[in-house]
Amino acid sequence: MSFDPVSRLDGKLAVITGGLGAIGYATATRLAALGATCVLLHRKGDDAAARAAALPAAQNQRHAALRADIVDTPSLVAAAAEVQAAFGRCDILVNSAGHTQPVPAADLDALTDELIDDIVRANFRGVFATIRAFAPMLKASGDGLVVNISSIAGFTGVGSNLAYVAAKAGLDVVGDALAKALAPAVRVVSVSPGAVESGFVPGRGAEFASKMASTTPLGRIGKPDDVAATVEALATTLRFVTGTRIVVDGGRHL
Repeated sequence: MSFDPVSRLDGKLAVITGGLGAIGYATATRLAALGATCVLLHRKGDDAAARAAALPAAQNQRHAALRADIVDTPSLVAAAAEVQAAFGRCDILVNSAGHTQPVPAADLDALTDELIDDIVRANFRGVFATIRAFAPMLKASGDGLVVNISSIAGFTGVGSNLAYVAAKAGLDVVGDALAKALAPAVRVVSVSPGAVESGFVPGRGAEFASKMASTTPLGRIGKPDDVAATVEALATTLRFVTGTRIVVDGGRHL
């Protein structure tokens, strides 16, 4: 591969976990507009098929939605088999699924063993399991890209809870290791937002967003499309990039 920039993604197949979420769907919209066929993986969503059909599409694009749970490896294996059968390829994997729960860092008792296991399972193990399930197709592509939606929590130590911090830090480091292990056929990059306008963290509303914006150098919190634009760049112009993180937080980490 030359890894030269490209302007279009015609003929490419992108699988997006958390595809119905704010960041996942914004990413699908951008990739689809450049010609990629998108498969939205989701745990639940009665409107999933309709939302997939609403993505930008030319004649050769057949977007789809598949039900799969990243903490249920058999469902991921089944989803990968369905993608293989229906499309015969996977060129881009965007891991944007996960969940969290606010727990103050100083409240050690509130971060129970059960919550730690749940957060790490969803935000680390599930991402690795997804990569594992789709790795054969990504390697067969010869020009594969894995983008893990991480968080500045992974290197600042400040996040919704300490288990989330640990999961994202682990994801970043393992992403770097996979970038080396899967090269040159597959690139692996972490994209690390700060606070983003979405319902990802329960209980954080307009007041929280305003407070975060006031202490962010660029004067606002992130939008889902800020993250999606970064994924688009990695798929098109930033192609000589692997084994690193790209921070998209308006300077929040400073």
